Amino acid sequence: MKTLADSGVRASLQSRVQALAPTAQRRWGKMSAHQMLCHLNDSFLSVTGRRTVSKRSGLLERTVIKFIALYAPMDWPKGVATRPEIDQVAGGGTPPAEWERDRAELARLVEWFASPAAVKTDHPIFGPLSESQWMRWAYLHVDHHLRQFGA
Repeated sequence: MKTLADSGVRASLQSRVQALAPTAQRRWGKMSAHQMLCHLNDSFLSVTGRRTVSKRSGLLERTVIKFIALYAPMDWPKGVATRPEIDQVAGGGTPPAEWERDRAELARLVEWFASPAAVKTDHPIFGPLSESQWMRWAYLHVDHHLRQFGA
């Protein structure tokens, strides 16, 4: 299973982020490529407590859905709603500013999140995660959105 803890996997994600063009067309959803970068940045900041995000976590989300999301051999479903504070389309997320700066911030956050210095809070939907689960979630989340734009 791919995980952000693997430096080769991180390098592959970083290459995909660098290959992404601001004009990339989405395959599903409503975000632009630039909004997607900001959404991923906001997501990393929210699960490390550096950005406030509301919780929506019940027993089902913290157990069955978390297990399926992290370990089932399938792509994440398209169109699952995010938390309002990081929803780019509804206006809750950080507005896109400058493409290269926002892309560089994502590259920095990917590396930082994988480091021991990154302290994680509870996931807003899945609740508490182990370090290995955080690394799996981070890979899956970035991969999901890069695939959204064919990267």
